[in-house]
Amino acid sequence: MSVSDRAAEHIAGGFANPVFDAQAIFRAVMDAMARPGIVQPAHTLAKPPQPLSPAAAAVALTLCDHDTPLWLDPSLRQMPAVASWLGFHTGAPLADTAADAHFALVAEPAALIALENFAQGTQEYPDRSTTLILQVESLVAGDNLLLEGPGIERTALIAPSSMPRHFVEQWKQNRARFPRGVDVILASPAGIACLPRSTRIRTSEA
Repeated sequence: MSVSDRAAEHIAGGFANPVFDAQAIFRAVMDAMARPGIVQPAHTLAKPPQPLSPAAAAVALTLCDHDTPLWLDPSLRQMPAVASWLGFHTGAPLADTAADAHFALVAEPAALIALENFAQGTQEYPDRSTTLILQVESLVAGDNLLLEGPGIERTALIAPSSMPRHFVEQWKQNRARFPRGVDVILASPAGIACLPRSTRIRTSEA
């Protein structure tokens, strides 16, 4: 690959219509946060370098900027083209540690470090926490998770694939820290679903 080809790889694939595309993804994320477990359609508007997925990339392009340090999991961090592409399109600096991150992009959720390692916010400023953007292949092919809490009339059911190890137990600990704690955005080819820290999660067998 020539120098010009490598440069083009770092630039190409962003939003074709940045303002309108970002507005569409922002609405999808906000609707998903307001209604946990409900999948919000999100068109494939970005074409990032692999292994960053188009859905996760679109969320990152919408939410990240030069004021939001971004943490990449090892599978993304080892690909220089991903960091260059994100840096060009968002301006977000890379966070050295998970605790420094405003956002975290995770291509391999099953290998993710514990949620407690990310910024949890404080009692006075709970928004100073990390929002995790997890790439998942499906929202219906994994273990069933029953959701309860604000924004859910009774219960909601979601089944994301390849979630972090011991996720339900980790989430119980995360919710116990409320109003501190992390929020999660699930980015799949079918759309976006969110798990705000206020949501209760249990397995369907519980």
